[in-house]
This record gives sequence, structure tokens and C-alpha cells, in this order.
Amino acid sequence: MQVTGHASSQETIALFDKYVIPNYGRYPISLVRGEGSYVWDAEGKRYLDLFPGWGCNILGYCPEPVVAAIQDQVSRLIHVPNTWYTEAQGRFAEFLCTRSFGKAFFCNSGAEAVEGAIKLARLHFDGKRPKIITCENGFHGRTYAAVTATAQPKYHAGLGPLVAGFRYAPFNDLDAIASLVDDETCAILVEPVQGEGGVNIPEDGYLAGLRKIADEANCLLIFDEVQTSMGRTGTWFGYQQWGVQPDIMTMAKG
Repeated sequence: MQVTGHASSQETIALFDKYVIPNYGRYPISLVRGEGSYVWDAEGKRYLDLFPGWGCNILGYCPEPVVAAIQDQVSRLIHVPNTWYTEAQGRFAEFLCTRSFGKAFFCNSGAEAVEGAIKLARLHFDGKRPKIITCENGFHGRTYAAVTATAQPKYHAGLGPLVAGFRYAPFNDLDAIASLVDDETCAILVEPVQGEGGVNIPEDGYLAGLRKIADEANCLLIFDEVQTSMGRTGTWFGYQQWGVQPDIMTMAKG
């Protein structure tokens, strides 16, 4: 399909109404370009994007070095399956791991990263400790295990039965977490800063307390850093602000 111009916002909205499942609430605006912190709609009106791009465009829209890097890569090699090696993927893994810890697993989204973390935690204990503790008002994605980990009833409505093995505790409540951890627990999964749930900040000692609980129970500590990684908190990864290293860290978007 070739698009030579662009439709009006109303024309694009009509296309969505006819052909796209309405699973997202959308603003009645059709965007056609972006630059820096601003986006423009089909009618030429400019908007300041404070998301930015729902967390994907942390360097703004269309920064020249990023555009140049994308153009260079797609001019040589767009995609290969994981049965082959590519230097770019290896270099990116090196970039991430030399600034944090461990090894990298690549997938397509934050939800898939959380799914991978859940699988890895359960596999670590050979499936004998399936229980995972998460926090109320957290958000971990919309795929099945990730949405089950998301302790918000509005995201569970109509989807049952959900994935078994998840338990929920209030954020910033170490006693509640400790009361749920037992010898069937493989992991505690939390956002260092809850994003979608309201930008909820951990109290002093909370993340360190989670580390202590996990260590004493011989279970894993997983940080979902989709909202706090890649410099958003002032360090490469949010956990570095508190000096508490998890066993597994997930990230996505920017």
C-alpha cells in the first residue's frame, strides 16, 4: 500500500471505526509527524507530547542520530531470525549488560519481557515453586501472565480463569509481602516506581527490604523497569538510584 498524502483526522478516525477493534481509548486526533517534543495532526495543529510517545520516544520524535542509525541499518539488513548471529544485537547486549548485570534476553515488548521473567523464575526452581508476589496498582502488561501479575481488577474483568500462582500485596508494605512469601514462592515482581498506577514512589528502605525478604526466602527479586530504565530516573536503570540490584530486570520502550 502506497500513501502519497495524508487523510484528514476525521477520515482516519472513520477508518479505525470501520476496521480496528476499539481496545484503546483514543484522542480524536490523527498524527502525521513529530519533531522533538511536539507532534502535528493532519490539520497542521501542533501538540506538546508529555508522554513521550507513551514512554517510547525518550529522546523525542525523530532525533537525527536515531533516524540516521535506523536508515543505515535498514539499508543493509532489516531482519533475521534468532537462528543467526548479528553484530548489532551482540553490541546492544554488551551495551546493556556492561551498564547493569547478567545476560540479555531480547523480545518484542514490555509484556513479553515480563512473560520471559516469569518463565525464567519458575524454570529456575524447576517448576516446583510457582508462586509469584506482585503489588496492587502495578502494571506489567496485557498478555495473560503479565495481566495476571497486574493487580488491578479492571484489567482482569472478563478474562478468567487467569494464570494460577499469583498473590498480591499493597505497594510499600513490606509486612504484607513477607506474609505472602513461603516455600512455594519463586519470585517477588515489582516496579521500582509504579508508573501506570500513579507514579508511586518507594518509601525509604522498601526496595532494600524486598531484597532482604527475597534473600531470606531464597527466591528471586524481579524489577519491572519498563518505566524507569534507560536514564528516566537519572541513572541508566532505576535500581541504581536505590543501590538494590534485582536478580532479573525487564525493560522496553525507550
